[in-house]
Amino acid sequence: MKPTDFAHLLTRYLSHYLPGQRNVSVHTIQSYRDTFILLLRFCHERKGWHPDQVTLRHLDRDCMEEFLDWLEHARRCSVATRNQRLAALHAFFRYVQYEVPDQLAPTQCILGMPFKRTAHPTVGYLTAEALQALLAQPDRTKADGRRDAALLTLLYDTGARVQELIDLVVRNIRLEAPAVVTLTGKGRKTRQVPLMTPTAQLVGDYLTERRLMQPDRRDHPIFYNRQRRKLTRAGVTYILAKYVEQARACTAVAFPARVTPHTLRHTKAMHLV
Repeated sequence: MKPTDFAHLLTRYLSHYLPGQRNVSVHTIQSYRDTFILLLRFCHERKGWHPDQVTLRHLDRDCMEEFLDWLEHARRCSVATRNQRLAALHAFFRYVQYEVPDQLAPTQCILGMPFKRTAHPTVGYLTAEALQALLAQPDRTKADGRRDAALLTLLYDTGARVQELIDLVVRNIRLEAPAVVTLTGKGRKTRQVPLMTPTAQLVGDYLTERRLMQPDRRDHPIFYNRQRRKLTRAGVTYILAKYVEQARACTAVAFPARVTPHTLRHTKAMHLV
């Protein structure tokens, strides 16, 4: 069976263009891929088109609008999720307009589809007192507690995203003055963030204790579990939630209703302001 023009373009887009030319992160590619999984499911359920039958001719603006309405109403997705899926469609069809210029007019109709307005959520952050209470919770008489203290302190001090934190390896940290950590963020862009002296001392003690300062450990994850695998996003979220609950139980300091690793990023920004 000969692949359709849509199948050919989508395969090249996800497998070659995004990782090879745009250097997009794995998580972004997975998000885009999920959008097209849903689109193919919509085409099958609502249009009766099997994946091997879908062509660019089928995917006009009317079809895309029906797809987004299906997400919002049939699947009960939020407006923010709808806008995220539309952003993925826009990105793909911007690629299509260069690869298939004879489809320029219908492609530009899709690119003209507007995003829905949505209310911006209130940015939560920790007060100085709440942050101090949180960082006091890990039991520093235990190895895991010392790891968690270093993790939470570094997460706050650098304002790192959780993925940036768990991707850190030993070579990404320089403890000699001025101490800095090199973070790799969205789009695989790197940036260097200075560390406060107490943070550098805490992290240095942790690395020394775990014997991670040896030359052959330069590419070892800084934060890892008992299987010596780097922590996951869920693992960091669990660690943070555990200490937030402890702090709530033993202090009268007010905490936001929901505290996530990204809350510490917001906290650092607010404290700098």
